[in-house]
Amino acid sequence: MSIIRDLLANAIEAGASDVHLKSDQVPFYRIHSALTESGFDVISAEDMQQIISDIIPPHIAQEFTQTSEADFSLNEPDVGRFRVNVFRSEGKPTAALRHVKMDIPTFEGLNLPPQMTTFAEVPRGIILLAGTTGSGKSTSLAAIIQRINTNMRKRIITIEDPIEYHFDDDQSVITQREVGLDTVSYQESLKRLMRQDPDVIMIGEMRDALSISTSLQAAETGHLVLSTLHASNAALAIPRMLDVFPSAEHDRIRMAIADNLHAVACQRLVKGVQIGLVPAVEILINSPMVRKLIVKNELNLLSAAIETGRDDGMQTFNQALYDLITSGMITEESGLTLATNPESLRMNLQGIFLDEANKILSSVS
Repeated sequence: MSIIRDLLANAIEAGASDVHLKSDQVPFYRIHSALTESGFDVISAEDMQQIISDIIPPHIAQEFTQTSEADFSLNEPDVGRFRVNVFRSEGKPTAALRHVKMDIPTFEGLNLPPQMTTFAEVPRGIILLAGTTGSGKSTSLAAIIQRINTNMRKRIITIEDPIEYHFDDDQSVITQREVGLDTVSYQESLKRLMRQDPDVIMIGEMRDALSISTSLQAAETGHLVLSTLHASNAALAIPRMLDVFPSAEHDRIRMAIADNLHAVACQRLVKGVQIGLVPAVEILINSPMVRKLIVKNELNLLSAAIETGRDDGMQTFNQALYDLITSGMITEESGLTLATNPESLRMNLQGIFLDEANKILSSVS
């Protein structure tokens, strides 16, 4: 038996979000975004192989042997649940484990903007949680699912790779499917999804043309679709979706997005004053102005529409950071580090607000 249980228990006690294991190296933890040595001894290649053997599920072991990488979830009894990626580096086994908290998060507990609570009440359409790896997309998505679960009678189906948060039925009936365990692939599960009578569909990630097309089709037929997308800001989410399709299909997909997108929330995590990490959230709502820009293919103006759309529930990263700084949740230094436009944010904090976004949009007819 390997030392993995002791490693993971110690990581949780230390408040680590991630555990990094590499052959011939000491284990590292990520605590409040910083890498920290765990205090454990160097792990040999043989010990690392034993760790992989101890934690990898039988249905994933063959995939790892064939492809040298695999994703799965690990539930270590009386320790916690982890999302695991195993791979080879210079021919040696390596692993990255992310701690997934067992308690389903709430909007309030995550310090999400209050306008995001309305996402759970949307009857149909597509809601995307965007951001870079480790920005908390999946956690915010779980909060939306749980809010629906506790307040509405809905049939919810999730397709995940792997399952991160486990939901217990409350008001809703929830079916969670893990790729590799409950279905061969995202593609196969998506082909049959509409035959399973869903009201709400959660797709772990918008990763290809099929997942995007299926989401658009589901939204068009009256379903709510929740998913994540890798994008550095909310305005880039739509171009990212278009990029996976041949250019000849862009107009068709763009019109479908205009008709069915409800919102994009893009997150960045900032070091808090009193708590570990606080989400700064940029929010794009498919308002009449935003829809017009999508239809007219003026996607370069979406950032300006977000900046001027606060009455519709929108906000830029700079506006989100300004609110967090002035409320005392984060320091000015932390906010400026993650600002899209640090100089503009610095001016805002001095009471200077320019009206450039309105000028940019004034030419849109």
